[in-house]
Amino acid sequence: MFNPSQADVRRYFCAVYAKSRSGQPLEALETIASLWIDEHPEYHAELADVDAALASMQQTQEGKTNAFLHLSMHVSISEQCSIDQPRGIRQAVELLTHRRDSLHDAHHEAMDCLGRMLWESQRAARAPDGEAYIACVQRRATQD
Repeated sequence: MFNPSQADVRRYFCAVYAKSRSGQPLEALETIASLWIDEHPEYHAELADVDAALASMQQTQEGKTNAFLHLSMHVSISEQCSIDQPRGIRQAVELLTHRRDSLHDAHHEAMDCLGRMLWESQRAARAPDGEAYIACVQRRATQD
């Protein structure tokens, strides 16, 4: 199982951003990451400076989104949908995308569900509950 460190994740996204900006060919997963990076220009300055990104790892800033976590969640949800794992996530995100008329907005709502599932799993020291995660996304797809 792939278990990158926080520094690895930051280096990866900074490298993808640099490759994309310079027109270098991207691998499949890098292409997915690059598409989500393009959707978030507010993160480009952070992604342009790998040294600063690594230096700021231990800093938390109130009210500021962690760009690397946010992009990682986009990539995770994209990968989950591509293989429909947990089973049903593809349909749930597609329904939410249709309801919100935006894949990007659907991902942001699915992130809330994913984050809650992971938080509850860690808090209770148990395996993540994929069914609860999917049910959360489905509920959001049926709400106004």
